[in-house]
Amino acid sequence: MGFFDRPLSVLTGLALVCSLAVPAAAEPASRLDEIVQRGSLRVGMTGDYKPFTYLDKATAKFSGFDVDMAESLGKAMGVKVEFVPTSWPQLMKDFEADKFDVAMGGVSITLDRQKKGFFSTPIMREGKTPIARCTDTAKYQTLSDIDKPGTRVVVNPGGTNERFARANIKAADIRVHTDNVTIFDEIAKGDADLMMTDASETRYQQKLHPGVLCAVHPEKPFDFSEKAYWLQRDVALKAFVDQWLHISTENGSYQAIYKNWFD
Repeated sequence: MGFFDRPLSVLTGLALVCSLAVPAAAEPASRLDEIVQRGSLRVGMTGDYKPFTYLDKATAKFSGFDVDMAESLGKAMGVKVEFVPTSWPQLMKDFEADKFDVAMGGVSITLDRQKKGFFSTPIMREGKTPIARCTDTAKYQTLSDIDKPGTRVVVNPGGTNERFARANIKAADIRVHTDNVTIFDEIAKGDADLMMTDASETRYQQKLHPGVLCAVHPEKPFDFSEKAYWLQRDVALKAFVDQWLHISTENGSYQAIYKNWFD
């Protein structure tokens, strides 16, 4: 009797034996499972973007809105938070190298970043707007007001601020200042005329430099953008972070953290 002449019941039995003899491939663990098993959430942060994130180099401690949010996320996951220093020019490379599970600290949603990972539900809507010395705000109301020979626009390298400036400024002078913590002092002391950055940052820096630096129409920025948390590409991780954000918004914990840093 040939193999194909065997009764169907025999063939079925042979197939069952074969399936039992070869173990099924184990389901790959999700990034969320890895984080929980590891016991730590690795958070990439530049540490130079107040009030979202600031690294005190003397103490090696991070502080800021997204630092508090990261700690809240870690608590929700039941893991500790490990902050991984990065920089805006290096952020994409570090993300691709899997140096952290999530990037936080005032990260804007971009399509280039979306290609590499997932974004959480947006946490903030805003856009680019100028900040200048208070005596000069009337001079820099529009992009055409700014883009004139002799205007000195200061930018920090590697992020969306520099990208926006280079896309829109052709006649004015663009000056790169590598320290995003001290960059606003360049405007205050007269070494630069203005910076175009996220409206939330202009409001915060206005509070830090009362009567010296003023945000220029932060309620009507030049463009549209949103901030969110940039996640390694894992459906389970995104679902958890989105649910945590939803619950945090509904129970008031998000608003409490926001008020501590922005109001």
